[in-house]
Amino acid sequence: MINTLGVGIIGCGNISTAYMQLGPLFKGIEVRACADIDLAAAKVRADEFGIDAVAVDELLVREDIDIVVNLTIPAAHYEIASKILDAGKHVYSEKPFVLSKAQGEDLLQHAAARGLRIGSAPDTFLGGSHQLVRHLIDEGACGKILSGTAVVQGHGMEDWHPNPDFFFLPGAGPVLDIGPYYISNLVQLIGPVESVMALSDSPTTTRTIGNGPREGEVIPVKTPTTIHALLRFVSGAQITLITSWDVWSHSHGHMELYGEMGSVFLPDPNFFGGDVRLTAKGENAALPNWNHPFSVNNQDDNERANYRGAGLSDMAMAIQAGRPHRCSAEFAHHVVDVMTSILAAGESGQAVRVSTRCDRPEPLDADAATALMK
Repeated sequence: MINTLGVGIIGCGNISTAYMQLGPLFKGIEVRACADIDLAAAKVRADEFGIDAVAVDELLVREDIDIVVNLTIPAAHYEIASKILDAGKHVYSEKPFVLSKAQGEDLLQHAAARGLRIGSAPDTFLGGSHQLVRHLIDEGACGKILSGTAVVQGHGMEDWHPNPDFFFLPGAGPVLDIGPYYISNLVQLIGPVESVMALSDSPTTTRTIGNGPREGEVIPVKTPTTIHALLRFVSGAQITLITSWDVWSHSHGHMELYGEMGSVFLPDPNFFGGDVRLTAKGENAALPNWNHPFSVNNQDDNERANYRGAGLSDMAMAIQAGRPHRCSAEFAHHVVDVMTSILAAGESGQAVRVSTRCDRPEPLDADAATALMK
């Protein structure tokens, strides 16, 4: 029998809405309370979704809360996750999991000592489109993956975000902010990364806010905003990763993987759905029937698939079943190690070996995804 685990949320910014809105889609979890250093912000969310608004310390001692979702800013992830574990509760974190390998190692040891679980976003790699590609790779439709590209480029958040400061400070930038979606998907598709090389730059030292009450205010840039990296995987695959907030427009695909027998073209790993294209020896190839529930558009007038919370549900059910969960701390820790190694390589100009390893998460086929849903 599947029990429902109580979920508390710390951090009531924009992303909290997704967890509260989509949580009811999934088995094994129920959002019961939220907290924020600004209690007024917590009350706004609580009133909107019919849950309790409490102080952070109060949430941590509530007996009806089993898992705490950490939606604080990335710089606070480590400190808040430590407090959650100290309170005897499981942690599920927004991305990036932490900001250094050392922080991740400490939390892994902390959780193991207490017999607790840690999970982390992104869970978009569980989306129907990305799991279709996982199926194609596992079935050998492309042959062994030899190389590929992953590209995420834009002009930054200052044009639309009213408070974009933290995006341009250490702990953010395009690698740590958007990179988790891309690197997580690559690791679940072709395995862990062995080493990286990179070039990085900050072409501008300031940005000007273009939206909201602070429009026109100039903010500093203190982290690289254009990074070109080369990732060598344990499997031998070589993937070029380009991340930039200095590009007005481009025509690169989000992700392309090139195998011995064919190529596969993926949609944006930032989202759950989108079109997949497969070729075999240069010719378009048919895709298998793939009626995956996380491919169904359910947002933005049914133009986009969003199933954020799938990773949290999978963790709750894995806790009860005594099996590994897919968005695991070990997986997220490896992704953090890859990202921070890229930044180190860009700064030093030298190749950096990635010391951590992880297993690929178990695939999530249509039946397994359906089992997560009410």
